[in-house]
Amino acid sequence: MRRFFLLLLLLMIGTFTALKSTAAPAEGNAEQLRQQVTAVETAFAKTMADRDFKAFASYVSEEAVFLNGGSPLRGKAAVLEHWKKLFASPKPPFAWKPDLVEVLASGTLAESIGPVFDSDGKPIARYYSTWRLEAPGTWRVVFDNGYDLCQCQKP
Repeated sequence: MRRFFLLLLLLMIGTFTALKSTAAPAEGNAEQLRQQVTAVETAFAKTMADRDFKAFASYVSEEAVFLNGGSPLRGKAAVLEHWKKLFASPKPPFAWKPDLVEVLASGTLAESIGPVFDSDGKPIARYYSTWRLEAPGTWRVVFDNGYDLCQCQKP
C-alpha cells in the first residue's frame, strides 16, 4: 500500500511539473518577448534603410510566404528573388516600423504590425508580419502581408 501511495505521489509531482512547464510565461517574460520581437522587426526594417540585402535575407525563413497582394511568394528563394529589386536603388522605396507586437504564451510565434512609409515619410500602408522562433534567439519572418491605406474622402 505504501508503494501505491508513493507511486501516486510521484505521478502527481510529475504531472504538476509538466503542467507548470507548459503554462503561460509570467507577464514580465511576455513583455521581454515583445521587446525582443520589436527589436528584431526594427532591425529587419533597418536592412531596407541600410540597403543591406544580405542582412534582409537573414531574417526570412526558408518556409516564408509573403502574400504579395494576392500573388503569394512561397519560400525564401521566391521572396528574395522578388525583393532583390527593391534594394537596387541607393534610396529605399519605403520604410516600416512596428507599432504593435504580440507573442504567443509559448514564446515561439509573434505578430508584428505597423505603418509603411513612402520615401518621403508619408504613411502609405500597414504591414503584418508573423515571426517564428526557429532557434534559440533567432526569429525569422514566416508570413508577411500589407494593405494600402485608404485615401478615402471623409463625408
